[in-house]
Amino acid sequence: MTLQSIIQLLSFGLLASAGNLLGGFLITKLRAAERAKLRGLIALGAGFMLAAVFLDVIPEIALQWQENVSLAMGWVMGGYLLLQFAEHTIAPHFHFGEETHTEEMVRRGVAVSAVIALSIHTFFDGVAIASGVLTNLRLGLLLFIAIILHKIPEGFTVASIILSSGRDDSAARRATIIIAVATFAGILSVTLMQPAVKYTLPLSAGVTLYVAASDLIPEVNREGGAQISLLVFAGVALYYLTHLLLHSVIA
Repeated sequence: MTLQSIIQLLSFGLLASAGNLLGGFLITKLRAAERAKLRGLIALGAGFMLAAVFLDVIPEIALQWQENVSLAMGWVMGGYLLLQFAEHTIAPHFHFGEETHTEEMVRRGVAVSAVIALSIHTFFDGVAIASGVLTNLRLGLLLFIAIILHKIPEGFTVASIILSSGRDDSAARRATIIIAVATFAGILSVTLMQPAVKYTLPLSAGVTLYVAASDLIPEVNREGGAQISLLVFAGVALYYLTHLLLHSVIA
């Protein structure tokens, strides 16, 4: 691995982690009406992530696993199920977006388990970014953009969970630091185990697909309305424009 690749990975890690911290900061500072505007990022990120997984990541995986594509798809499925286990078995009351069910969050251990689940989620955000960058820079940039679009809502989610459990703003900010560190840890883990990228790429593809299809899209649909739904399609269009731009500037 070159020094340039290491610098790129560390930079992406710091920026992605900063997105988590910003989300946690905003929920403690913005009024409810202002926080509602951040939900558009969830829809935009969902469209971008879906397009990136289906149109860039899975084709790349198929090229790498030409002799055993079915096994590669097994790793994708494993990543998907891993997040299902983390978010809805370890933390059965978890959902993406602002947490408003105070009666659930004040129960002993519920908020803690939700933070653990989201930390696993953000760890694999870092794994996805690093796996993409170590495969090729274009793929890494696309995955970085896809993930950074939902990093602020992630911080927003974990901070709202802590606030709903009756804790104060300082505790909410500490929780966002935990998930930010988990993101960076995911990048470092793949960086230190570069030969495992063949496996971490499909695993993280499954995780990313889960985030888009099972975390973000249901939140968009729960919000309702044509305007926020159209932002999903805008996310797909943004992916396509980004894809074209990266292919024109990166050989």
